[in-house]
Amino acid sequence: MRISTPFILGILIPFFAFGKVRLPTIFSDYLVFQQQSGNPIWGWAEPGEKVTVSTTWGSKESVTAGEDGSWKVICYTQEPGVGHEVSIQGSNQIVLKEAAVGEVWLCAGQSNMGWSTGNSFEADGELEVTLPDFRIFRSAREHWHEPLKENRDRLACWKPCNPQSAAETSAVAYYFGKTLQQKLGVPVGIIQRAYAGTPIEGWMPWGIQRDDPRTQEHKKQLDEGAKKAIARGETKEKALVAFQQGLAEYNAKIDRGETMKNQSRPLSPPIITKPSNLGHQYPGHIFNAMIAPIVPYAIRGVVWYQGERNAKNAPQAEHYTEQLKQMIGYYRNLWHGNSWGAVNDGFPFYFTQLPSWNPVQTMPVEGVKSPWIVSRESMLRVTQELYNTGMAVTIDTGDEVLLHPKNKKPIGVRHAYLALGKTYGFPLVYQGPIFSNFKVEGKKMLLNFTSSGSGLTGGREGPLNAFALAGKDQVWHWAKAKIKENAVVLTSNKVKNPVAARYAWAMNPSQRNLLYNQEGFPASPFRTDDWPLYDPESEPVEVTKPVRPKGYESKDWTRPEIKN
Repeated sequence: MRISTPFILGILIPFFAFGKVRLPTIFSDYLVFQQQSGNPIWGWAEPGEKVTVSTTWGSKESVTAGEDGSWKVICYTQEPGVGHEVSIQGSNQIVLKEAAVGEVWLCAGQSNMGWSTGNSFEADGELEVTLPDFRIFRSAREHWHEPLKENRDRLACWKPCNPQSAAETSAVAYYFGKTLQQKLGVPVGIIQRAYAGTPIEGWMPWGIQRDDPRTQEHKKQLDEGAKKAIARGETKEKALVAFQQGLAEYNAKIDRGETMKNQSRPLSPPIITKPSNLGHQYPGHIFNAMIAPIVPYAIRGVVWYQGERNAKNAPQAEHYTEQLKQMIGYYRNLWHGNSWGAVNDGFPFYFTQLPSWNPVQTMPVEGVKSPWIVSRESMLRVTQELYNTGMAVTIDTGDEVLLHPKNKKPIGVRHAYLALGKTYGFPLVYQGPIFSNFKVEGKKMLLNFTSSGSGLTGGREGPLNAFALAGKDQVWHWAKAKIKENAVVLTSNKVKNPVAARYAWAMNPSQRNLLYNQEGFPASPFRTDDWPLYDPESEPVEVTKPVRPKGYESKDWTRPEIKN
């Protein structure tokens, strides 16, 4: 497939100068193409120049660069393999070496998606691993107030998994990709796009959110902050001048062959922090620089880990359902349209339910001071309302104090099993027990579950103790819970006529005896009632950030191992 007119991302993009044939940085040696799929390859050349793309697996396509110098072809792949070359021939030639054909996934989100393997638990055992058929593309954080055609990070490139690349890679993405590669036995490529402290509003274009009242309010607050900064002399013009100076310095260092900012950090392009209407939290600004430049690179699906920034209070967390569904739908349509149908418009989208954080649970049910509970329910609702989605339950990971917990391995592995079961059709259990329905029998409430695998079980010895019951008075009490086949029977001496149940309804239920299936996957927090979770007329209650005690050291928690 070929196209001679400029391809469009459905959004405005900066104009680039004409010149010799060149590619965006996501096309480099060691890259991975999606198997049995059309794979868009694009770049720039002189207007009207003929560009031919040929591959060692037998694909050959030619195209004429459009009036703006852009060109794109679709190369089709068949069986997985390694050691391929891709030649891009115009007035000059580019040869991509050691290319692979296999499975490609985008791993995106905020800081906990970006949290590196080297800073996580179990890092020592992982940082001696060499997996040449597992490849990683990771680039520096960037944001911009207009959609970018290509990133400014000139050091970004595909890297085979070795101790160094593994250490710097997102731990969630690393364990996800490693598990997939070992289970599938084909090359696997991970595209990591993570940016700390970013709300979901930043990951979508402003144009598709402009009618959302909460996004309007989010934008208004940042605009007001920008006005205050401008009044202090921190103007947009000054910020852009400083950015261009920083970018020129960055490019000069790269041209001189420099790569490191210091002993541990590589050079990266500058970013703008003030005024806030040029910053990374502004609607659309993350999308413009972290997503737009890689569309429509062929992917199998997406793993998403973001939500902390959108769970500061209960109303905000509840709204996340609609925002996440909107983003998923937009990404699917964007990739499908701009790949000329090569990327499936219903590709799988798996996301991470927020882990445990804050002091451990002591009350049967926590209220408005615990908005992460609402966020978890919002994500659970997306899996019920939107096709081909899935969620990794993580309440048995996290940290009582730290917002960036180090126990990332279970999250990445659980995402991999979601993909193995739901996307690749492996005959295995890939998620925890899912609440389906309930019935009341006198003083007892019977909760039924699907995805129970080989049977329901607790996470440790002893009775399950994360369930609560309430009567019509809506007062919650701890419940006694007993497993009966694929159900859990709840009773409470304080609730004679139960009408509702909740499970793990707290910011940090991690130290309760949680519900799992025998295969080692935990159940998501859930509730049987539809009672309001907050008063919409009251001022929202913000989540409390714990104070880190002096000398505090994070320790991992015990949890059942996955048995598949």
